[in-house]
Amino acid sequence: MSGDWLSDTRASYDADAPGYAEVVQGLLDAQPHLRAGLALFADLVQRAGGGPVADVGCGPGYVTRHLRDLGVDAFGIDLSPGMVALARRDHPDVRFEVGTMTDLDLADGSVAGLLAFWSVIHVPDDAVPGVLTGFRRVLRPGGPLLVGFPVGDEVDHTSRGYTGRPVAIDTHRRPLRTMVGWLRDAGFSIEATTALRPDEAVPGALVHARAPGTPGGG
Repeated sequence: MSGDWLSDTRASYDADAPGYAEVVQGLLDAQPHLRAGLALFADLVQRAGGGPVADVGCGPGYVTRHLRDLGVDAFGIDLSPGMVALARRDHPDVRFEVGTMTDLDLADGSVAGLLAFWSVIHVPDDAVPGVLTGFRRVLRPGGPLLVGFPVGDEVDHTSRGYTGRPVAIDTHRRPLRTMVGWLRDAGFSIEATTALRPDEAVPGALVHARAPGTPGGG
């Protein structure tokens, strides 16, 4: 799966990486419900036996860092080389790689958990099922998955980034039921859903899911 959206997203985040990193700095400190969702995810990974965890679409690495501070062996993957460079600069003790969620360069069943934290938001609807199937492929049996995303049924186009530079990014808001349906179709079981800021103009949601099989089994 590839297309203009993929190259546009990469180029846009490369151009706007410093501005984006500045905006998200301290974000988790101000969002206790996000921290709670990440803490639950970390606990689920550890209860499943622990192991490497992929933060897919990690951006400047602040969530990857947070997971490691929670005791998770997390590493980051991002489409944007500019974002990965910032992540490596700010968190030199953490592994970060350039890669795409549409074709993860990870072996089957190689990660104990996977996080997609507001990172499937630029993937068009027709490509999301393939992305989620890829997530299932790389997860160990019974491995936990956490997906966070903005809720709605609109597509917002951004043409100017945080630094004022031109960008070309579509951000897809999805109904919770749509994401849950895609995850089930990809073979995941749904363990919990959390609505975030439902009274605000752009609500969010977290979905905790689990890959088929049992931890340590088939």
